[in-house]
Amino acid sequence: MFKLLLTIAAIYILFKLITNDKKKKQQTFQNKENTKVPSGEMVKDPICGTFVPKNSDIRVKIGEKVECFCSYECRDKFLKQLKK
Repeated sequence: MFKLLLTIAAIYILFKLITNDKKKKQQTFQNKENTKVPSGEMVKDPICGTFVPKNSDIRVKIGEKVECFCSYECRDKFLKQLKK
């Protein structure tokens, strides 16, 4: 009788561990998907005039203003203009 209860308890614990892990993976996946959703707001690249997402990875902060760029080339040209 004791072995049966112990087996049932072990199976229940394993079941809870597996289902809890699955829920955590789903939540992590959903969080990643939510961060990938673009804001839809576009800004103009100050060098070439291309519109890029406001949350672009290539940007420069000057004081309170943040400039977004379409490429590293445009960013480098912008930085050279600032130095002049």
